[in-house]
Amino acid sequence: MDKMMQQKFSEDLLQYLNDSPTAYHAVENAETILKQNHFQELKETMAWSLQKGGRYFVTKNRSSIIAFTVGDNDVASEGFRIIGAHTDFPNLKIKPGPCTVTPDGYVKVNVEVYGGVILSTWFDRPLAVAGRVIMKENNELKEKLIKIDKPIFMIPNLCVHFQRDVNDKGFSYNKQKDIFPLLCMKEDDIEKDDYLLNLIQEESGIQKADILDYELFLYEFQKGIFTGKNKEYISASRIDNLAMVYAGLSALTEAANKGNQYRIFAAFDNEEVGSTTAQGAHSGFLVHTMNRICKNLGLSDDAFFQAVANSTSISADSAHAVHPNYGDKHDPENRPVLGGGPTIKYSASQRYGTSAFSAAYFMKACEQAGVPYQKYVNRNDIVGGSTIGPTISSLTTIPTVDMGTPILAMHSIREFGAVMDNVYTKMAFQAYLE
Repeated sequence: MDKMMQQKFSEDLLQYLNDSPTAYHAVENAETILKQNHFQELKETMAWSLQKGGRYFVTKNRSSIIAFTVGDNDVASEGFRIIGAHTDFPNLKIKPGPCTVTPDGYVKVNVEVYGGVILSTWFDRPLAVAGRVIMKENNELKEKLIKIDKPIFMIPNLCVHFQRDVNDKGFSYNKQKDIFPLLCMKEDDIEKDDYLLNLIQEESGIQKADILDYELFLYEFQKGIFTGKNKEYISASRIDNLAMVYAGLSALTEAANKGNQYRIFAAFDNEEVGSTTAQGAHSGFLVHTMNRICKNLGLSDDAFFQAVANSTSISADSAHAVHPNYGDKHDPENRPVLGGGPTIKYSASQRYGTSAFSAAYFMKACEQAGVPYQKYVNRNDIVGGSTIGPTISSLTTIPTVDMGTPILAMHSIREFGAVMDNVYTKMAFQAYLE
């Protein structure tokens, strides 16, 4: 990939991060990219008619998406090449009964924590709101995405004068008491639950009387940027894991122009809370889609099982780079750094799905693409996170390598990574798919 292509890819990645404040928007923007590259939308509820050389995608819950290409090869003997990622990220979700009014007249928003949020990073930052609204229209249920991209909410910190030892002892945030974002001051003749509904009505045009329910999330209003001495870094919300979603989408759309093979890109919701939902990696979404592809093309049950047995997959989720100030938190020998390339993740306890075989085919793809790669293992006395790799492997029996771009400040409201690691990852994905 030449310098101009690298720059365009990086700028487009940053735009995707900025434009996707929720999993719903991440999928909607993915759909736009796929349609621009001649992928046809399918519905789970309707019959499929697949063609050799076709490009297709299907969504579930509007927060998970599977895109695939139909090859002209024998899928039973060659299998699928699969890249998996996830569309969700830690944040603050607005609860039902969305607002509370204090005796002093402050109107606060009632939120709950979604995923492993670093709470301190959400304080003293302008916050916006986005998500989906379910409404009634002509006796039917309709769904609409909203994005109120304005600095509306704020969670102010407690001043140092009331916690003199905060810099020495730190502050332990209580998830119930301390994270109510401030919306406004009390206004006469407005019921407390109408503050949020009025805001939705004013900004989206949806009449509050038509709103039945919603799934709304707060997000950082400030947009991501390139930073560093030579703008070699990216500082943005949602790098984990939308950077991997974008890399997978980009690799699939480009690989689709280079021969007809059976390739799949799957991005699931709810990884940050365990994946055990209808739209999560632990559902049947991927297996059902693979089975449906094979059956639609006239393959027998036995041929489908052969195709599964001959498939491989990559689970793409951000990895931990060695922190410049906390180097002792990492294994002494396996120390991925920013800019060093995509990172293969290992775990003897199988918190990652990597085996020697699956690592080898990813390393081969990296070598074919001419990109470096790194390796990550947790310290023995620190329990790391997990991801969708073990889930994909256990549900499908397909070997899976867990990898990701190395980043710092994972699960902060604003994460930090190297531009070139995302370029390298996209190149490796494309080599794997081709």
